[in-house]
Amino acid sequence: MGQKVIRFSDLTGKHAEDGAELVRIVVREHPDLVDGPVEIEALAEELSAVEELALDLVTFELHHPDAEEPQTVVMEAATFDRLASAGPMAEVLRGAKRVTRSVPAQAQPAPSSKDRINYASLEHAGKPHKGRTTDAEKQLVQQHLDEINEQLAAHGIRTVDLGNPDHVTRYGLEALARERGATLG
Repeated sequence: MGQKVIRFSDLTGKHAEDGAELVRIVVREHPDLVDGPVEIEALAEELSAVEELALDLVTFELHHPDAEEPQTVVMEAATFDRLASAGPMAEVLRGAKRVTRSVPAQAQPAPSSKDRINYASLEHAGKPHKGRTTDAEKQLVQQHLDEINEQLAAHGIRTVDLGNPDHVTRYGLEALARERGATLG
């Protein structure tokens, strides 16, 4: 007795006929996402206009002096550019102070979290854990991958593998994996 696998688009419910290409979509952020990124599939033909519909967005953080955590804001680039009234935003950004390689402010543990492990620190970034991977942890892993992997290996903990699709997705390492020629498997 044989089995037949029927694949379909998560977006439209249309069946993928023989030879139809299904595209894997990883949704990293969405207002309805609660527990981190999810994976769905869609027919390639359903996604033909995606690039035309894509927006130029800016993601930035507001670090208010009286707030424990920074506020992350995403807006259209044109709207963000209009905030610069002293000159073009491109000039403002070119003349801006570079963010240092030190641990971001949001990676500092809150005073009330003494018993919790801060995965957004060089000491713990990249370690396996349940729950959401914060942007601060992702940034540390992206910027210090080799150093973090050496530390993980020294402690007998699995390293962050650029060939592992789950690791690449969890820490936003797609560009680094391509740059280093890693084969996802």
